[in-house]
Amino acid sequence: MKNYAGLDVSTKEISICVVDEEGRIVKRGSTPADPEAVAIFFSRNGVCLERLVHESGPLSIWLQRGLARLGLPVICIDARKAHKALSARANKSDAADAEGLAQLARTGWFTEVHIRGHAAEALRALLGARNRIIHLRKDLEAHVQGIMKSFGFRMTAVNKGHLRQGFRDQLIAAGEANPVLASISDGFIAIHEALCVATAALDKELRLVARDNALCRRLMTIPSVGPIVALSFIALVDDPGRFRKTSDIGAFLGLTPRRHQSGEVDYSGRISKCGDVQMRGLLFESATCLIRLVKRFSPLKSWAVRLANRRGFKKAAVAAARKIAVLMLAIWKNGTEFSWEGVATA
Repeated sequence: MKNYAGLDVSTKEISICVVDEEGRIVKRGSTPADPEAVAIFFSRNGVCLERLVHESGPLSIWLQRGLARLGLPVICIDARKAHKALSARANKSDAADAEGLAQLARTGWFTEVHIRGHAAEALRALLGARNRIIHLRKDLEAHVQGIMKSFGFRMTAVNKGHLRQGFRDQLIAAGEANPVLASISDGFIAIHEALCVATAALDKELRLVARDNALCRRLMTIPSVGPIVALSFIALVDDPGRFRKTSDIGAFLGLTPRRHQSGEVDYSGRISKCGDVQMRGLLFESATCLIRLVKRFSPLKSWAVRLANRRGFKKAAVAAARKIAVLMLAIWKNGTEFSWEGVATA
């Protein structure tokens, strides 16, 4: 008889429910949040599994890899979609959620989530650390500028260089002119310098990674695509075979319009904004650079500029971001580079 199991995962404990092919409960229990403890639970109770599911979450990558290494037929499913089925149950508890997940495993009414490889996850961690440090630096600069304005000091923008020494020079000058600002400037200066140095070190590391990655160099042949955009795309997609068509990447990144249809009503709205927010923002910035900053015309830029003149800049930038993502996936799959040939007109 085939058995199906669901795992409701929390930080310290995992609730387990096993059902047979008729949906009857075979075994319930709980174990510590550890893959080996889960495998011991099934081995001790003599349960042979056809399918084991758990929801995507903070521990899902670690748990998926551990259970798969132990030989269990484990699948990570989309928590957002599983929530719709689990919320229909009368009572909300860990045991009830585990039973609901077991029933989903039995029926197959779930969407499997791709678990990225170790290399892709390590690259995403590096990119995420860089992004977080940049946000901390910007928050600090905005806070300091607000304080300076309260005392009549209007700091000029400093946009050049990773170390941004000009910002700290202005803060030193303000501290020399005002004793109140002098008492707080030393701490702000030390923190700002440390953040700038950390950002520069991560940027250097990522440039080295991009230089040694042949795929990244091919993706960077697309105008306006730099090492950060290329590496972020590689780390996010991980396996291009997941996408049957290259155009599917637009929906995956939330760059396609929502659709609402009910009876005679049928219209398309704004983009869905599903998927990775950071990657979508990087692609929008890349599209902006393509339209406004890239000097050399290509069929891609020519199309984007004509669309901006016809439909407005923002819509054209979103459409160009989607097309850049499609081009990157196509180059990845085909092993080619961006072609500048063709009719390119302004």
